[in-house]
Amino acid sequence: MSAPTRTTPHTSSRAAVLDVIRAAGTISRVSLVNATGLTGATISTVVRGLIDDGLVQETGRAASTGGKRRVLLQLNPAARYAVGIHLDHADITYVVTDLAGAVVARISRPGAGNAAPEAVVQRMTDEAWALVASADVDRERLLGFGLVFPGPLSANEGMAITPPAMRQWADFPLGHEMRRATGLPVVLDNDATAAALGEHWSGGVDLPPTFAALYMGSGIGAGLIVNGISYRGSSGNTGELGHICLEMDGPECWCGARGCLEVLAGPAAVVAAARADRRLARAAGLSRRDRNPDQSVIPDFAAVSRAARRGDEGALALLERSARYVAVAVRNLANIMDLEAVVLTGPSFAIAGPSYLPAVERELDGMFFARANHTVEMRLSRAAATAPAIGAAAMVLQSELVPLHSGLRLPENLQPSEPPLSPAS
Repeated sequence: MSAPTRTTPHTSSRAAVLDVIRAAGTISRVSLVNATGLTGATISTVVRGLIDDGLVQETGRAASTGGKRRVLLQLNPAARYAVGIHLDHADITYVVTDLAGAVVARISRPGAGNAAPEAVVQRMTDEAWALVASADVDRERLLGFGLVFPGPLSANEGMAITPPAMRQWADFPLGHEMRRATGLPVVLDNDATAAALGEHWSGGVDLPPTFAALYMGSGIGAGLIVNGISYRGSSGNTGELGHICLEMDGPECWCGARGCLEVLAGPAAVVAAARADRRLARAAGLSRRDRNPDQSVIPDFAAVSRAARRGDEGALALLERSARYVAVAVRNLANIMDLEAVVLTGPSFAIAGPSYLPAVERELDGMFFARANHTVEMRLSRAAATAPAIGAAAMVLQSELVPLHSGLRLPENLQPSEPPLSPAS
């Protein structure tokens, strides 16, 4: 049987080769030919150029299989860097990653709050440059900034429909203003899509090529990775799982629809129900917090989650109810996409994930349509709080070094065929 035809989604042979080396970790020139479908002569030329530019380095030889030992290649992680920023009402998270996507520095600072967008842009720029300096990263090696945030993207690279706490950002030209402030390329996306890419690049090397990252911060969304590539739809607004309808005549959501998952079971719904229970509000410490409608719900949701972990029955009941709704929504998504895995990520799942994971697992084990053919693996993120920022930096690395054609697939053979690495002779 002949090998399956491989398609290359990259805009150039150079991009294809660099991305395969990144995904494989270490790989030989011969295996690059197999993975990309490019000729040996093309591989030799492209690899020579990547080595000359400092992006790739030779790293010893594979163990002998009877012939000449093959030279292995890997990325030079220190060749380039990117900054990822996750902008939210409650917190702004910054990371600096190297070319391989490894985090070399990170900080979290107070969020946007009610400040004017112009002031927040300047603050983000100053704080990001300070982090770059603290990591001793040469600005000449910095490719650019990735910036992600809640809500759909607008045509002018801002927020189209904003969450209640971030109304002042509606249609603010965020991309343009960040490029002006930083003087470098800036790539924008929503936080759920970035979180999925962050899981794929950093914490999820053992994830299958098609999976969803279910993101919960102040709201609920999902990022989709299909055949190793983030699926963005026609306008970058895929995965709005929080705004699928679960009750046709349900309460009105801030998006304008009724019965959305987010209004039924999102963090704000959990916090509102907890506040309505005086005993639970006192037990969770909510009664001591101001009721500001413009305030992020993440701290209060975390307080309810901590009460549940302490065994408070009221808090446990609220999270279990929320988890059942979330589980049904995840099953719908898994049915539509025929998913192989789902990762729970985002700041709210960072603390409440253990309360949600069993409910989603039960729903998928018992009700997933294709369960006779395969299971859907569920897991909690190892980097739930920082995955969007890591994904934002990965977006920069992708767009600047390994740009992709839309709608095509990564090569299927990304694993090196050589035996374990041995030192260079």
